Amino acid sequence: MKGLIIKDLLNLSSYKTTLFLILIFCSMGMIGTDAVNFAPTFITVMIGMIVLSTFNYDEASHAEKYIVALPLTRKEIVMSKYVLAIVGNILGGIIGIILTIIIVNVMNVIRPDDLIRLDYQGLLVTVISGIFGVALIQAIQIPSVYRFGAEKGRIQMFLLIFLLVLMIAGAGFLITKIGFDINMEEINHFMNRFGIPVLILVSAVLYYISYKISYKILKKKEY
Repeated sequence: MKGLIIKDLLNLSSYKTTLFLILIFCSMGMIGTDAVNFAPTFITVMIGMIVLSTFNYDEASHAEKYIVALPLTRKEIVMSKYVLAIVGNILGGIIGIILTIIIVNVMNVIRPDDLIRLDYQGLLVTVISGIFGVALIQAIQIPSVYRFGAEKGRIQMFLLIFLLVLMIAGAGFLITKIGFDINMEEINHFMNRFGIPVLILVSAVLYYISYKISYKILKKKEY
């Protein structure tokens, strides 16, 4: 399994220039707009999506047939993808937090008359929310890729996300129509107190369910 992760990391090394440009873009965006919560979320999403491109490399090189012939269980093959996805997701959040703290402190030194008060708890909630969003996308896309292939799996993922957005929008519309009162202050209070552990727990459950589905698909797949 370690060898599979190293193989994927070597494939992803071609994205180092892209990642560098993303960091530069986010830094410029923060400096130009003071949008301190923009960078960590964007970086988390981008790194999470880049990790999923390993499936494209495997499909283009027909590596799946070789990988299943290795002395590895299919459970280990699937697990390697999820380990890489989870680590990449967390790494994106960490990089986003560090970049935000550095940029804000540099800006405060340059502009002492216009200090930015960084809300560390709010920053952490924002990053965890970004990680949750990426976890949701990965949890949908990885089983789809195993079932339909990288290209069709991506289309399937977009369709599922589109349906999910429609369902959420529809629920919001119905709530508005029936006049149900939503206390946003209580929701914000709940998220500030319990948002981080709840999002982490839900992300873990999503990954677990997704892993079980992916393993079941690969277990039955013939090459």
